[in-house]
Amino acid sequence: MDIDLNAFHFLRPFWLLLLVPGIVVPILWNRSRDPARLSSNIAPQLLKHLVVTPTDAHHLRPIHLLGALLILGGLAAAGPTWEQDRPDFLENRAPLILALDLSPSMDANDVPPSRLEAAKHKLHDLIQRRPGARTGLIAYAGTAHLVLPATEDPQLLDSFLQALSTDLLASPGKNVLAVIEEAKRLLAAEQSAGTLVLVTDGADVSQLEAIGKALEPSELQLLVLAVGSQDGGILRDAKGQLRVDTNGRPLLGSFDAKGLKQLADAADAPLGSLTLNDDDLDWIELHAAQHLQAASGDDQQMHWKDAGYWLCWPLLVLALLCVRRGWSVNWLAGLLLACGLALPSAPAHAGALTDAFFTPDQQGRWAFEHGHYAQAATHFHDPYWKALAAYNAADYDAALADFARLDSAPAYFYLGNSYAKLFKFPAAIAAYQQALKLQPQFPEATANLALVTALQKDYEEQQEVAPDIKSDKVEFDKPSGKGKSVKMEGVKPTSDELWLRNLNTSPAQFLKQKFRLQAAQQQNNSGATP
Repeated sequence: MDIDLNAFHFLRPFWLLLLVPGIVVPILWNRSRDPARLSSNIAPQLLKHLVVTPTDAHHLRPIHLLGALLILGGLAAAGPTWEQDRPDFLENRAPLILALDLSPSMDANDVPPSRLEAAKHKLHDLIQRRPGARTGLIAYAGTAHLVLPATEDPQLLDSFLQALSTDLLASPGKNVLAVIEEAKRLLAAEQSAGTLVLVTDGADVSQLEAIGKALEPSELQLLVLAVGSQDGGILRDAKGQLRVDTNGRPLLGSFDAKGLKQLADAADAPLGSLTLNDDDLDWIELHAAQHLQAASGDDQQMHWKDAGYWLCWPLLVLALLCVRRGWSVNWLAGLLLACGLALPSAPAHAGALTDAFFTPDQQGRWAFEHGHYAQAATHFHDPYWKALAAYNAADYDAALADFARLDSAPAYFYLGNSYAKLFKFPAAIAAYQQALKLQPQFPEATANLALVTALQKDYEEQQEVAPDIKSDKVEFDKPSGKGKSVKMEGVKPTSDELWLRNLNTSPAQFLKQKFRLQAAQQQNNSGATP
């Protein structure tokens, strides 16, 4: 537990007044028992016969325990704190939309190993440090494409992020305006203010005026994270080969610092740059939190975490010491307390003593909070927590069986998540719809419903464009020209298996097909006449 001394303070400092009697009372008690104070009224030769000296060697008395109780109690009640506590909506309901530039210049190697790979590594770190937060992903060049809507699944988001490459989009350019329109549609579904992080090495200055107008009526904040250096870098293709011009000279990836500055000014957006440490990630999170706080119109949303409860444990030990006679009994009580607290540290090996002090649900909750989800599922009797532990342990079949017995919005929400993990999208959609029927204001279910609906739509599009797999015709040659044509009936995978294979083994191929279909649809829409 790291303590920031610069931010350390007390929430209720008036309780520190208890420190005064906690210090003064033992001192006054010691002075009252000092034989030297009686020497002025009693003759020294008589005083030594009147004073009773304790025979025990202990110098710690109940009055000292009382002083320690007052001091620790005053510190605990004063509320020591050094860390701010963000409300749940700042962490879990504030969508962050990441837009990654996939234009060819992002393959420049001035930021090793390349601008794109460095950006992907940085966004990976950003996703991992926002557990439970909602994050969406957009890829763009001359066109903008939604990779994933806002989701709380960092593994799913990171798998698609790592699959992005500059060869996925054929249309050249840096169409930031299309990115903003796509991000605004995402925010409309989220019904919340949000932040768009644009990770790029340049800008199309012809769009500046339109970009400023597009951002004016929305609650979308734009952050520009620049990737690259003024010197530029050598371009390589997807296979690592140098890209050369017609004269055989290596092509260089330009870094448009002036265009990025103009873009930030036109959009009234903070401009940052990729760093080797986490300063850029702190910069993104700070601006995102401040924007959401300003959009909510509540300046009192940030609170400080009260750490005074940690002092309750030594207070409890001191209280036990105060109610017993004899130091051996006192320390035995403290030892038993420490042993009792340590008993659940290995619930798998807990015996009758642990069962006597902790219910199965309490043991399951301890295992759940410490990340032992499979172990927690075996302890829980509560059906909801048992199902939730199985879900977090990736035992989705068990989670489905347990959640199916419950009739509540959270149960249907996790039921939909379990179906989605098993790629049963129609069942997942039905579960999310039932969760929203029971609880209409359920942002997580709304977002996941949109995500699964989009995945189901992509699956159906894959079915439409997937070529039929014909049976193979194999010729077996025999001597003397007596070859015989034999038709081999191969096993034809179902379209579900084809789509899932493409999705699981090659997200890049899935995205390439998806972007190609979307680009063709956009071209048809733009070329259609009324």
